[in-house]
Amino acid sequence: MFAAERRQLILEMVRANGAVSLRELARVVQTSEVTVRRDVRALEAEGLLDRRHGGAVLPGGFTRESGFPQKSHLATAEKTAIADLAAGLVEEGEAIVVGAGTTTQELARRLARVPGLTVVTNSLLVAQALAHANRVEVVMTGGTLRGSNYALVGSGAEQSLQGLRVSRAFLSGSGLTAERGLSTSNMLSASVDRALVQAAGEVVVLADHTKLGSDTMFQTVPTDLITRLVTDEPAAHDDRAAAELQALADQGVQIAVAGAGGAQAPADPAPPGRTNRRDMPLPGQRRTHGGGPQPLRGAAPVLAEQGERARVADLRRR
Repeated sequence: MFAAERRQLILEMVRANGAVSLRELARVVQTSEVTVRRDVRALEAEGLLDRRHGGAVLPGGFTRESGFPQKSHLATAEKTAIADLAAGLVEEGEAIVVGAGTTTQELARRLARVPGLTVVTNSLLVAQALAHANRVEVVMTGGTLRGSNYALVGSGAEQSLQGLRVSRAFLSGSGLTAERGLSTSNMLSASVDRALVQAAGEVVVLADHTKLGSDTMFQTVPTDLITRLVTDEPAAHDDRAAAELQALADQGVQIAVAGAGGAQAPADPAPPGRTNRRDMPLPGQRRTHGGGPQPLRGAAPVLAEQGERARVADLRRR
């Protein structure tokens, strides 16, 4: 495919979807991410699109929201990995809220196997994913149906959440920055997401790498209210995404990454006062646990287990 043909196809994909990751563009045009990045730079220079961390969006600063059919085909492998990792945070018998979105829908499919779970949601897609789970109770908010993402919004949804208290909220959005936190392109969706946050003891944000550094119109969760971010491994050469993750970690957000080498284990919960910490080796740093799949458990048990194994090995040598 000639460069002009590639760039025309890239432009058509961005116009159809609103935002597309570099990985998805490279897959469709059957070339490397390096080549696609060069094409995206050329199209940005012509004012035809804007670059974002790990992807391209329609020009104009704030990204518009894509409909569900478009979003469901974006970063599918990444969303699956994120959902697998996030599901490990949910315990038997817990009560949680799950917001609307394609990534939270993937999470819901995995929550169907958690016994005794209660899930409060404003998403028809989340409820549908859990509809046949025998040991999961689903509680839906009221509200007005927003067809573009199959979510219930408006005053009815917000009022139904008043007085509710659960352990965790799992939310997604259109963009995530260290400066503003999680944001979305729709005012009604943002208002309901804020009500979901108010009902939860802690907030877990699910966001793939294409949303890192993207800033959309309506803030839903400021950074200081985000307990944990579950994301996927950004490309090794994506310095801007790595910088955004570092900035989030510096503000006290615990970060768990689902990468090609397996899920990175989150550390113990941050103490009151939210001291700066991170739960993953950020891109470019050395992993302390070998880079292989890690179970979702705290750092202290891991260190204790390693110490015990070393002590046993020493006794055997004697």
